[in-house]
Amino acid sequence: MLAVASVVAAVGTATGMLTALGEEGGGGADQARPAVVRTTAVRTSEATAVRTAASAPRETTSSRTPSGSAAPAPKPAPTPRRATASPAAPTVQKEQGPRLYRHPESQVNDWVRANPDDPRAAVIADRIADRPAAVWFADFAPATITSRVRSVTSAAAAQGRVPVLVPYAIPDRDCGGASQGGAPDLRAYDGWIDAFARGLGSGEVIVILEPDSVAQSGCLSAAHRAARFASLARAGRVLKSAGPRTRVYYDAGHSGWNPPARQAALLGQAGARSGDGIFSNVSNFRATADEIAYDRRVLDALGGPASLGAVIDTSRNGNGPPANGAWCDPAGRRIGQEPTLHTGQARIDAYLWIKLPGESDGCKGAAGTFTPSYAYDLASS
Repeated sequence: MLAVASVVAAVGTATGMLTALGEEGGGGADQARPAVVRTTAVRTSEATAVRTAASAPRETTSSRTPSGSAAPAPKPAPTPRRATASPAAPTVQKEQGPRLYRHPESQVNDWVRANPDDPRAAVIADRIADRPAAVWFADFAPATITSRVRSVTSAAAAQGRVPVLVPYAIPDRDCGGASQGGAPDLRAYDGWIDAFARGLGSGEVIVILEPDSVAQSGCLSAAHRAARFASLARAGRVLKSAGPRTRVYYDAGHSGWNPPARQAALLGQAGARSGDGIFSNVSNFRATADEIAYDRRVLDALGGPASLGAVIDTSRNGNGPPANGAWCDPAGRRIGQEPTLHTGQARIDAYLWIKLPGESDGCKGAAGTFTPSYAYDLASS
């Protein structure tokens, strides 16, 4: 894989969220279980693994390892558009209004239910399993994707909560890595997105559109990159038009990857100005304050409506990135700020747990699988 960035690599479960899966090509059980594995794609210090989902009649968490990052590049000065709150000390406001949805089916919930007497269970249940996390749709199963998406959005709507959905089936999604998942081509992907959109419903929904698809596009030829970006732009339009309260966010990598101006240029080509904003730090460890500053600079460089905002994956960034650049289940990390739609930070729409804490990158357990020892370390650090 290119020395570029995060990659979705293998075959199995997806870490950090719930994955809704069915059998390849459809016709399988309408369930979603995390089964995605990723290998690494190193740029200079970090790498990302891939998620592939195994079918199961439930939504489960999906796994992905940290995006690989390039050596720090000079950051261009932002083009200020309006004053913003300082990112130095992120705070979370008391919940008011809509709250995020916690899907009941995930690897961590499975483990907690099956191991009530384990001395680690109480901490893992309280600090991880009881928190809302994203639901990943990482397989290409056109025949069942609508019903699987609808099962999540309808359950969330019934509770008056906001689900976070991750469509993850773009062709070449790991940009040359080991994963064989995703749609066979962009035409098939466009059809899959159409079917995905039909399950959104009328409730408020957050869509994290294709992690790695923009930040890691450098391994594609110019023609293939342009075709991907056209398909992503189309996907954003389809998703927005299908659900009147659907919010769509595009891939901004993270603060240790592409410089803000470069990332903004890519996002512009991918149609991000017509969405609701950008997301960053998926499966990574970058500090929230660093991501706030980076995302604001990307948004300034991107231009577009002043309403564009950013969401940040805070699932494992409580201690920031390891000094040695380790990316695979590095020691000394801990869970970050709890998922919330009320950050108290200008232009930062939400802190989300997109990768579920405790799903391994492949070192403390099989890639994409829930590893209780790792979860306990993250939750008790």
